[in-house]
Amino acid sequence: MEKENKNITTFDQLLDAKYGKLGNPERTNFEIKAKAFAIGELIKEERRLAHLTQQELADKTGTKKSFISRIENGHTDIQLSTLYRLLEIGLGKKISISIG
Repeated sequence: MEKENKNITTFDQLLDAKYGKLGNPERTNFEIKAKAFAIGELIKEERRLAHLTQQELADKTGTKKSFISRIENGHTDIQLSTLYRLLEIGLGKKISISIG
């Protein structure tokens, strides 16, 4: 017999409680940082699949290893031109953007 747990909430409800509803400045800031982290994780994974070190990717794209590290850890904003350079030139991938 399973016990019903009324304390379980959705992830969105947890975000609402901690950062406020969508549109709230604190929630918007969280969402931006979460997207930056996700992009950094994507770049890190693609770099590893390409068997490149951060230094090698930096050398291929004309950036610094410390910059690659900050991107991969979600600690810096990234311009679209830099994203293009890292993924398409540095890692040989194609960028496809969709808005939904």
